[in-house]
Amino acid sequence: MAQESHTNSDFKLPIYDRAEDQLRNTDTIPDFRSKTNQLKLTGVIYQSDGVTPAKDVILYIEQPDEDGDFELRNKGDARYVLHRSWVKTDADGRYTFYTFVPGGDRRFNQLQQVHPIVKEASKQAYVLETFLFDEDPLLTKTCRKRMAKKGDPTRILTPKEVDGMLVAERNIVLKS
Repeated sequence: MAQESHTNSDFKLPIYDRAEDQLRNTDTIPDFRSKTNQLKLTGVIYQSDGVTPAKDVILYIEQPDEDGDFELRNKGDARYVLHRSWVKTDADGRYTFYTFVPGGDRRFNQLQQVHPIVKEASKQAYVLETFLFDEDPLLTKTCRKRMAKKGDPTRILTPKEVDGMLVAERNIVLKS
């Protein structure tokens, strides 16, 4: 496999904290089984044409716990968010995370959100707009209108209950 070049700022992104050869298209976030609002977050990542499935794209997510707090852990000198996970899309561009609906930190008017980073082979990783939740009381009509003007209403997840678990689909189109 060819050596990829990275900038120093690239390595600050947590997407590089796990070896690519360890990734599959499905992963489970820590503490998933103990959470009340379990969520299957699934979708397809497409090439920039919006039609062609993107194979072998890494998608990383991190999120707060159910109270809206980021639970931090230490490993050596490094600190990291506990509720994080990585996947690598399959040949059909599909990915699935087993996670939970995060809380919003009401002290700071923070929405319920999942923070994603995406990485294609031979390209720099980049941060996507956060995934939001339709049922979040802080997601006001004004917020929704602003997002619609920016052209990204798909970042709002609307989980549906399927066989006792919430399921939300979020398809992603890569930058060109």
